[in-house]
Amino acid sequence: MDLNEVMASNLRRIRHGKKLTQEELAHRTGLSMRHIGAIERAETSATLTVLGQISEALDVDPREFLAKTSPT
Repeated sequence: MDLNEVMASNLRRIRHGKKLTQEELAHRTGLSMRHIGAIERAETSATLTVLGQISEALDVDPREFLAKTSPT
């Protein structure tokens, strides 16, 4: 699994855990819903700036998006 896929998986997991839709996250970050979706599908890489916006909107440390977790 490459780092984009790790980021995508963690972003989806964290967003779902906070019971937010992609639309709500997009509104909180000022990003488009399409951009959020593309990051979650690992179709595009998040820049450091975007990673910061998302981590702030979700109130998590940016490192949580890059942590490789074992499947449950």
